[in-house]
Amino acid sequence: MEPRPRLLLAEDDRRLADLLVRLLDGEGYDVEHAPDGHTALHLGLTQPWDLLVLDRMMPAVEGVDLVRRLRSRGVTAPVLLLTARGTPEDRVEGLDAGAEDYLVKPFDVDELLARLRALRRRHGADAVVLRVGDASLDLSTRQVVLATAPTVTLSRRECELLGTVAAEPGRVFSRDELRDRVFQATDSPNAVDTYVYYLRRKLGRDVIRTVRGLGYQVGAAS
Repeated sequence: MEPRPRLLLAEDDRRLADLLVRLLDGEGYDVEHAPDGHTALHLGLTQPWDLLVLDRMMPAVEGVDLVRRLRSRGVTAPVLLLTARGTPEDRVEGLDAGAEDYLVKPFDVDELLARLRALRRRHGADAVVLRVGDASLDLSTRQVVLATAPTVTLSRRECELLGTVAAEPGRVFSRDELRDRVFQATDSPNAVDTYVYYLRRKLGRDVIRTVRGLGYQVGAAS
């Protein structure tokens, strides 16, 4: 019998936390509840986890700061942020801090469970290293290891975009296809071009090549 996946839930709303603990336990998760950010930080750093579900606004240590602290200490378990604040700026801040997904309250419990299943699938496939020219992209750490320069750490979106094109090096991806695969409907229509620019700024202009009139394909980091 396989062990139940371990999930850390950080939520200061006791009624919501109790509901989620019962729901997640019934779905087969081994759930530990942290009522504030300080407790969540301690548990996150001292125990192994398969998933982290963190409230955005918590006492002691708020959610985005908590994600940053955990990532800086080497915690790689996928993070889903829960929040009552759903502006694009809030989502970008949370994702760039190291969270894998973002769900706005009030949410549908079926959607929460589906997102957690998707995170587990993606995390299971994350132990993959892709080639980017002479460099390598480690999807589990979001790091690009370069031959003649320091290792570069990417944001989650940067990693997903580069990983998508690097997984099929001979293929040209249209902007619409990359937008559907990597970004959400609420993201800017120019999100693909914006993140291509970010990647080129970090890794060199040739890391993603523009194929005029068609789209983008992987190139070589420098």
